[in-house]
Amino acid sequence: MDSFGDIIRAEREKRNLYLRQVAAAMEIDQALISKFEKGDRKPTKEQVEKFADYFELNREEMITAWLSDKIVYTIQDEEFAENALKVAEKRIKYLKKHDK
Repeated sequence: MDSFGDIIRAEREKRNLYLRQVAAAMEIDQALISKFEKGDRKPTKEQVEKFADYFELNREEMITAWLSDKIVYTIQDEEFAENALKVAEKRIKYLKKHDK
C-alpha cells in the first residue's frame, strides 16, 4: 500500500520530472512538495485534488490514500488502534445510513 507521498513521487519520477518542474506547473513550493513526498507534511484535500488533476490520476484513489495516511499517522502508535478502526467503520456506516 503506497502512501500519498509515494504515489506522487512515483508519478513524478515516471514522467522524468524534477521537483522544480512540478512545483512551477502546480504553483506549489518545491520544498513543500518534497515534504509531501517524504511524508514529513500532509497536503490539504485541495492540494491532493490538484495533484490528481496534474498527474491525471483517479481522484478517489488519491483522496483515499491521503485519508488513509491521516488516519495511520494519527493512531499508529496507539495500543488499541485496530479496535478503534473497527468501531469507527461501524460508526461511519451507521451515520451514513441514518443521515439520509
